[in-house]
Amino acid sequence: MTTDASGPGTSSKQRREAGVRALLAAYTVGDPDEPLRLDDLLAGLGKRVFGMLLVIAAIPAFIPVPGLAGAISGPLTVIVGAQLLLGFRRPWLPRFLKRRGPYRHTLIGFERRISPLLARIERRIRPRMAGVLDSRLAASFTGLLVVLLGILLALPIPFTNYLFGVLLLAFALALLERDGALMLLCWAAGLIAIAVFGVASGALAAAVAQWLTPLLQGAG
Repeated sequence: MTTDASGPGTSSKQRREAGVRALLAAYTVGDPDEPLRLDDLLAGLGKRVFGMLLVIAAIPAFIPVPGLAGAISGPLTVIVGAQLLLGFRRPWLPRFLKRRGPYRHTLIGFERRISPLLARIERRIRPRMAGVLDSRLAASFTGLLVVLLGILLALPIPFTNYLFGVLLLAFALALLERDGALMLLCWAAGLIAIAVFGVASGALAAAVAQWLTPLLQGAG
């Protein structure tokens, strides 16, 4: 039986207010071989739930297994971005996916690897410029960038997994910490990454065309 990933005695209010490092540290407490369900990991996070889902989506990009990021991180990132683009207030996941999730030892390794970086970043971020996060138009723009980055992450572009993974973590931090100023920086970095690795190389256009062709043929 899966237990609450945040640990016993942690209220919904505490989870909504906890920083990213605190959330990740709480999830690592327990049996390392225990699988953690996505619906448990996302429970009680309020408006920050998309941020945590984006963190989970980015984790495979930091695991040095060929093809893992493209097979898992890319599609899951596209799902998160599409729902932000369409204005969902809470993420929708198929039942079979909600009941699945990473093993705790995966989160333990990720938390150990990323915690020193988060410690430096968290000193500089704080809740501000809420309009950049809560505006319908701004949220849709964030979703569009996340979708495009997810498509790029799914492509076999050499030496880009960590780059896109870090960028997606920055988007996740902006959503989790409610930092609109950080989100503006993410927009700029995302546009640059999409321009350099997607538009300039032609990879993004080719991927979008490949995805759309069957849909257009079916509609015809």
